[in-house]
Amino acid sequence: MISAPDPLLKELGLRLRKARRAAGLSQEQTALRANISRPRYRDIETGAAAARATTLVNVARALGMEMMLIPQAMVPAIQSMLQPPADDDRPAFTSDVEGQERS
Repeated sequence: MISAPDPLLKELGLRLRKARRAAGLSQEQTALRANISRPRYRDIETGAAAARATTLVNVARALGMEMMLIPQAMVPAIQSMLQPPADDDRPAFTSDVEGQERS
């Protein structure tokens, strides 16, 4: 029986793909910079496979990002900080990649 893909892995993969494309890199180039194989990177980017924290840190750095690991109990607080106030349609914080896409 094949299980459904984990939505968190899919979301992470989408963010990595967005960052990779914004950086103008191929999957091969990103994998090389992160010191992993292209098929391994592809599986991470598509959400087909989980990766160790060290691998994710290497991938993030290869894309010019920093990955922040936080305890799961703090996720709701972090998410609320990222939500805009009711009278503002902009998030409180944005990534460099998001800023580049708007330019």
